[in-house]
This record gives sequence, C-alpha cells and structure tokens, in this order.
Amino acid sequence: MKLQRFNGSGGVTLTADVGGHPSRPAVVLLHGGGQTRHSWNKFAHRLVRLNYYVVSLDLRGHGDSDWALDGDYRLDAFVADLHGVLGQLQQPPVLIGASLGGLISLLAVGEHPRKVVAQGLVLVDVVPRMEAIGLRRIQEFMRANLDGFATLEEVAAVVSAYLPQRAKPPNPDGLRKNVRLAEDGRWYWHWDPALVTSDRRLGGSVDRQRLWLAARQVQLPTLLVHGKLSDVVSREGVDDLLALIAGAQAVEVNGAGHMVAGDQNDAFNDAIEHFLSVSPESAVNRSGNSRDASV
Repeated sequence: MKLQRFNGSGGVTLTADVGGHPSRPAVVLLHGGGQTRHSWNKFAHRLVRLNYYVVSLDLRGHGDSDWALDGDYRLDAFVADLHGVLGQLQQPPVLIGASLGGLISLLAVGEHPRKVVAQGLVLVDVVPRMEAIGLRRIQEFMRANLDGFATLEEVAAVVSAYLPQRAKPPNPDGLRKNVRLAEDGRWYWHWDPALVTSDRRLGGSVDRQRLWLAARQVQLPTLLVHGKLSDVVSREGVDDLLALIAGAQAVEVNGAGHMVAGDQNDAFNDAIEHFLSVSPESAVNRSGNSRDASV
C-alpha cells in the first residue's frame, strides 16, 4: 500500500492508502466516525492480495486528511468529498462504508444515482432506521475525553470500556494510529474535535426520512453486514433496509457489535469477499431480498 492524496470538496485534501493496479476491480473503503483508514488495514491488504485495486480513505477531519477550516462536517460535505474521489478513479468501485462511511456511501449513490457510478454497495452496521440508544452511546463516547489522555494505557482503558465484547490488547501501542501526541505531551484522538463541537458537526444534516428516501433509489447490488450484538442496528432496521433496496442481502456476524470488522475480522472478511466474488449482474438480477445468513 502507498500513500496517495485526493482532492475532496471545498479545498480539503484527503489522504488514502492505495494498493493494487488501477486496472483491477476497484474498492473504496470508508471508515466510521472517530476512526481512521487504519481500521481497515488487514482487510485492505487482504483485498490487494486478492487482486483488487483498493483505496482506503481518511475522511475529512480524520487521520491524515485535512481538517475543515470552516468546521463543515455535515454529511453533505462528506458526500461531496466522495464525489471528488470517485471522479479521480479510472473505473467505478464497490463502496464499503462502516457506520458514518456507510451513511456517506448510501447518500452518495441514493441521492445522486446518475452522478455516482459504482459497482456495488456494502453497508457495515448502518441502516436508515438506526437505534437511538446506540447512536447516543457513540456520540457520548466521541464527546468524552476531548481534553486528551496522559498515557496510552488510559486510552486503552477507555476503548475497552466502550467495547466490552472485545479482548483488551496486552500492549496499548497498537492504539498509536488512533491518537496523536501533541506538544503538551498528551494523547488526543486522531480527529478534529469540531466533528462534535462545531455548529456544522456530524449528525446535523441527516434524518431517517432522508436515508429512507436515498435507500429507495439504490439500484446497485447491496450487502448489509451487521453485528448480532449491535445496539445501532436492530432486527427491525435490517428488515426495513431489505424492503427498501431491491435484491439487498444481509449477513449477521455472531459475537460482533457495532465495530464488526474489529470484533470478528475473519467472519467480516469472508462475508464481503463472498459478495465481491459475485458479479454485479447476477447479484442485481436476483429476485427478492436475501434475509440474514449468520456467520
């Protein structure tokens, strides 16, 4: 994988890890809010070995991408960034988005079906009908600890409390890619605090009705991968999505919460690889919807 810059919207430059040859089938990976492109590391390298061209983005305000100087972190700004990236690729990709990345992808292909040319859509634990309790927990986690941490051990403790189903790593050094060491000697999350403090912050420009209308317009082969332990995606939310997008499939991952890839990486990888191995034509021509297959 090599580092590459893409032009987003409004003068924002986005950073991505890119691997594979541009002539191969393309996949664009979009992480969740408060994460970075590094959350896809294992999966991205696996796809490159399977001969895909992979673009793993840092969203605006995250990781090594630019922070929005005007504090614009509304969903429309993220969607415009994705439009810009897709216009710089040689061929239409499959979009794989987790949480926030899934919302961006869904709105991009649903609200702009003629502008965004893609081969497929994978939504990771995100649906139009999301559960308020799970969304509130995410928001509370992101708003907490904006004053940073004294040590990586403190970071590890906070992450473990947020993800109790996941084994605590014996060494906190793996968290270095999720935080940045500032001049004051404290560790801060590797994203712009304006994501949760700005008047133009995340969540300020989306509602269920908007997502519902966008999903109704999706005509791509679509896969939902959701965690059985998720407090964001419920059984009702899954059924709602399957009713909205013709031919959509859903895979429930046992032992996984909202952070599906991190909780059960092998099962997550297998589900998406199976989806990618099916040609878009055969996937989109299936009659009806496919309900959950558990892995």
